[in-house]
Amino acid sequence: MNFIVLTISDLTHSKVDSVSPKINWARVDEADNFAETVKLYRQGKYDEASFRRFRLQHGAYGTRMTSDYAMVRVKLPAGEIYPKQFEKLSKLSEQYSIGSAHFSTRENIQLHWVILEDVSEIFRSLAEVGLTSREACGNSVRNVMCSPLSGVCSDEKFDSTPYALATAKFFLRNPMAQSLPRKFKFNFTCCEKHGMVRMVDVGLIPEIRQVDGSDQKGFKIFLGGGLGNKSFVGHQLEDFTPEEDLLYTSIAVMRIFDRLGDRKNLARNRMRYLVNDMGWEKFQNLVLKERAIVRATQSVVTRLKVDTTPDKITRPLKISDETGGSAPDGYARWLKTNTVKQKQSDYRSVFITLEAGDITSNQLSALADVIRDFSSEGKARTGFVQNVALRYVHEDDLIPLYSKLLQSGLAKSGALTMTTPVGCSGTTSCNLALTNSHRLAKEIQRKFLELKLDEDDDLTDSSIKISGCPNSCGQHGIATIGFFGGGGRNGKDMYANYQMSLGGRFDGETMLGQTCLRVPAKRVIPVILKIIELFKENKKSDDTLKSWIHRIVNDSEDSAVKSINDIKKILEPLIVPPSIDDDPDFYLDYGSDTSYHTKTGKGECAA
Repeated sequence: MNFIVLTISDLTHSKVDSVSPKINWARVDEADNFAETVKLYRQGKYDEASFRRFRLQHGAYGTRMTSDYAMVRVKLPAGEIYPKQFEKLSKLSEQYSIGSAHFSTRENIQLHWVILEDVSEIFRSLAEVGLTSREACGNSVRNVMCSPLSGVCSDEKFDSTPYALATAKFFLRNPMAQSLPRKFKFNFTCCEKHGMVRMVDVGLIPEIRQVDGSDQKGFKIFLGGGLGNKSFVGHQLEDFTPEEDLLYTSIAVMRIFDRLGDRKNLARNRMRYLVNDMGWEKFQNLVLKERAIVRATQSVVTRLKVDTTPDKITRPLKISDETGGSAPDGYARWLKTNTVKQKQSDYRSVFITLEAGDITSNQLSALADVIRDFSSEGKARTGFVQNVALRYVHEDDLIPLYSKLLQSGLAKSGALTMTTPVGCSGTTSCNLALTNSHRLAKEIQRKFLELKLDEDDDLTDSSIKISGCPNSCGQHGIATIGFFGGGGRNGKDMYANYQMSLGGRFDGETMLGQTCLRVPAKRVIPVILKIIELFKENKKSDDTLKSWIHRIVNDSEDSAVKSINDIKKILEPLIVPPSIDDDPDFYLDYGSDTSYHTKTGKGECAA
């Protein structure tokens, strides 16, 4: 694979991209095939179930309560996205979608409410910039993720990005990954803090060990984790897996899942159930034995082609600072809550705050220019919390970058704090959703930024995550404060309701949150603020909200609030539903002006 670097003239600032994608993920013939299959389906020559499997395999997800529209989920392997790709997505969102796009928690970007007949046109256009949605849905290897800080994190042993890209390339369209019992997910990361490696089928942290006085690269590999209606934390396979065993291990795990996974019971056919039912030690032994077989029988051609050629880091031509060198209002707040120092001196990674992952077509286009103007690596990365990371921004360019982001409405602060909650798409598009988790996340963000909670150091490392149903697309189970949607009833009147959990985390001490109580949608914000108030009243001098709640859920807190039950008792008066006559708005979900109901459709998570 060749990595092409174009130079920019020293005399003029051009919009020529400085780098091109290393990998072309697309096949244009898949667009033609999809168009023909849609035609046959409309003519009644393709049955509903078969078409659904085909559609999902190609990355077109069903849309709530209709068969005429689809959501196109575009894969961004390892989260990498380039300026031309941003521009293409901007045009497609305007032409075929609703003038906006949505970043998911799995480094995909989604175009919603696309007419089914237009999906093939999107595929054809994506191929022009090397993007695909193939296997973004369905019973296959989903988008291979990698922490946006991989390569720049001061705590990492080496950059795992090339290994994530190589893994994605190997399994894309691979026959062994086309008809698994259920979806299968890989997460690569940089260190324990950044990557949710214990909450996926295969999670990987780069490691180095000494062998005969030389460094040997490898990974800590975690298997059998996952979020859902029932969530499990993954198990570490072995102390150290050498890099040459990475592919053999991946194939072995997938073969065992393919062979033994439950294909009949849709609710229990993720690999985490297989691991739980079998028991970790038995599953671990099976993997190690299967890996030995794979290693002995695979052809020498079956190799993971890892391109470790370093990216060329070239600072773009200096952009004139229209502020005359002075920082605009809000800059200090943004710098504190949206940027991270890299291990490379003089550079920072900048995280662009979005509202529940949403971005307009104009903002997509603006980001393309921002990358060209400010990223010394010429591309961006997406992450696990619905935002965009612009890396290798020289510290001297941060003020002009902030000024540029202000122009496009992308300069909100709080990206790396609990004031930017994760929220799945909820009832805006999902068949299974029971509440508008998407809109609730936005309401929390707007209120908390108004209160300037992003500037509170005690809240920085905490998280709020919201799912519209128990299936965990919003990652609620690993949040400091998590919510999943359901319905509540007061007499004959229904209202949107959330089950709240406390104490989840996804770092080196990964654990699932503990159930606390059900909170009506219109009381979620007051309840969170009350929890923060309780924390402030009872904290120790060096506490954060995360550490305080962690002690409570582990029964090691010695303040006036010692347990989940203590918190529950204090919060219960806040969640009593009023009568519909006293507060009719209470009975409307966020973003809705009609009576609340719990009508759902057929899920699209499996083919």
